[in-house]
Amino acid sequence: MNGYKIEPRANLAGANLAGANLERANLAGADLVGANLEGARMPDANLERANLRVANLGGADLGGADPSDANLYGAELGGAVLAGADLVGANLTHANLTHANLWGANLAGANLERANLWGANLWGANLERANLFDAFLSADLAGANLTGADLTGATMPDGTIHD
Repeated sequence: MNGYKIEPRANLAGANLAGANLERANLAGADLVGANLEGARMPDANLERANLRVANLGGADLGGADPSDANLYGAELGGAVLAGADLVGANLTHANLTHANLWGANLAGANLERANLWGANLWGANLERANLFDAFLSADLAGANLTGADLTGATMPDGTIHD
């Protein structure tokens, strides 16, 4: 080996991988635009810099996965398990995260602008410097780190809109 990290660039755009077992899969940099990954098992998968724009990950298990710097713009993540996932710098703009389990997830610097987090579990999540502009945060934020997060226009758990 030459010591260089070789990352796959698989083109799986529009693929139907519903219910697939992708545990520990290395999909770093993969093109998964519009892919159907509903209910897929993806714990500890490497999705670093993957393009998951408008992908369906509803009910998928991504516990411990690394989708850091991934593009999840408009992705369907309702009911997904992202507990302990590394979402540092991920683009979750317009993503649907209703009832998603983000317990202890690292969302530092993530873009959650206009994301729907209704009923999501963000207990102990790191949202430091995250962009939550106009996000719907009717979620469990107990123990969440919101230091430096942009909450402008965000709907808070008590129904108020943050200034």
